[in-house]
Amino acid sequence: MTLKERITEDMKGAMRAGEKERLGTIRLVLAAIKQREVDERITLDDTQVLAVLEKMIKQRREAITQFESGGRADLVAKEQAELTVLQAYLPAQLSEAEIDALIAEAIASTGAATIKDMGKVMGIVKAKAQGKADMGAVSARIKQKLS
Repeated sequence: MTLKERITEDMKGAMRAGEKERLGTIRLVLAAIKQREVDERITLDDTQVLAVLEKMIKQRREAITQFESGGRADLVAKEQAELTVLQAYLPAQLSEAEIDALIAEAIASTGAATIKDMGKVMGIVKAKAQGKADMGAVSARIKQKLS
C-alpha cells in the first residue's frame, strides 16, 4: 500500500469514527497532494508525498512559533494537533547517533573541511535522511562540525 493510499484509508476511518479534527487535517494533506499532482500533471510517489508532508509539517512548526509569540494558545493547540496527525505518516525518525554517523560518513566521503563544503555534505545526508530527520536541525549540526 502506498503512502497516498494509506492516507486515503485513514480519511475513511476518521469519517467513520467521527474524528472531525483528524479528518480535517487528512483532507488538507490529500488536497495538497492533489494540488501538486494537478499542477505538475504527474502522480506522486511515496518520496514526493513525503516531501509534501514535510513541507506541511514545517509550516505547522513555523505557525506554532508565531502563535506562541502572539500569545494565541488556542491556535497553538490547533496547530499542535495537526502536527501530530502529520507526523504519524513520516517514517521512523533517526536517532542522534545515526544522524551523527551519516554526517561523519558524508564528510569523509566528500573530504569536506570548511563551511564552504556544506552543500556537498548536505546533499549526501539529505538523500539518506529525507523524511527521517528534521533537515533544519541536521543542517545546523553539519554547520557546527564544519566550523
